[in-house]
Amino acid sequence: MSDILTLEQTLPVGPLKIAVLEGCRELGVTVDGHIAAMRKDTARCLKNPLAVSGYLEDSYLLDCKCPRFGSGEGKGQINGSVRGTDLYILVDVCNYSLTYTVCGHENHMSPDNHYQDLKRIISAATGKAKRINVVMPFLYEGRQHKKNKRESLDCSIALQELSDMGVSNIITFDAHDPRVQNAIPLKGFDSFMPTYQFLKALVDTVPDFRIDPQYLAVISPDEGAMERAVYFANILGLGMGMFYKRRDYTTIVNGKNPIVAHEFLGDSVEGKDVIIIDDMISSGGSMLDTARQLKERKAKRVFICTTFGLFTDGLEEFDDYYEKGYITKVVTTNLNYRSPDLLAKPYYAEADMSRFLAMIIECLNHDVSMSKIESPTEKINDLLASYHAIRS
Repeated sequence: MSDILTLEQTLPVGPLKIAVLEGCRELGVTVDGHIAAMRKDTARCLKNPLAVSGYLEDSYLLDCKCPRFGSGEGKGQINGSVRGTDLYILVDVCNYSLTYTVCGHENHMSPDNHYQDLKRIISAATGKAKRINVVMPFLYEGRQHKKNKRESLDCSIALQELSDMGVSNIITFDAHDPRVQNAIPLKGFDSFMPTYQFLKALVDTVPDFRIDPQYLAVISPDEGAMERAVYFANILGLGMGMFYKRRDYTTIVNGKNPIVAHEFLGDSVEGKDVIIIDDMISSGGSMLDTARQLKERKAKRVFICTTFGLFTDGLEEFDDYYEKGYITKVVTTNLNYRSPDLLAKPYYAEADMSRFLAMIIECLNHDVSMSKIESPTEKINDLLASYHAIRS
């Protein structure tokens, strides 16, 4: 009730509107449904609900689209008023399933195409909306976050470009390096973690899942994922270990130095289930090699938890590793496009982020503190209490 009262006693920044780009349609519709339901619940629970025009609606979705000409050029269209609204634009830059035609040839949408469409919608709304917020779960060019020698600094340039276009807040998830926000120090930048949703997905989909340091450990697949793994292990009271990558810095393959070997640091995992936690599966080679090495160290089962499952090299190798027993479960969020083939896999489980994202938008629209949302410790402790009560 305290959260409801906080929202109820604070006027919205402006009437809420959500512009969902086509690549993020399914997630956006679900988020919109959660917000509408939450606001109706709030109105029923409290004696004096907000009497603000447009506050209680069946939907907050804005009719918008980005059609293209035969040459491949595009434009952004907003078919509705955004004047004075608090506008949230949702975009999935990783949705490669969408296509467009260029002079009769079919092209798949790339991150660059999605980012350009985002700017088109911002351009169509700038000067009319009271505030513009971008919800970009997978941060565009987030892996090109620092500069080495003569190369572009794409993520920082993109953030500055959005800022210059009038964007007030950027909401993302599990940014590869959150320090990239230093490029826009006077704008809002929030990177949220799906830690609670990972744990809930494992508890719900693995019947004999045991949260006990004798039976479970957390593994970081590399140095970059250490902070995630340390938090996960500490809040669950588990031991942890990590791998570090030895790379061949004399050659470059697909834009990066190839990994020579993974070296393990940590206690024995023999007989234990292990959770590998990271921000993304790209090709998956590094994650699968980590899983194989853990099994060779006699780990019982391997659960992979990653915010974004891109699977750029397909699912065949994951199928093979599942059949061989190297992996038991792969958990990803629903924040980016996932192919129907992946959703049908027996080893796949979804960490649903739609309600979490709806609460983030609701708090931002009311301009109230998001400290409880940013730190899922309380929710994880409640989940652990329920878990132990059921098994006691």
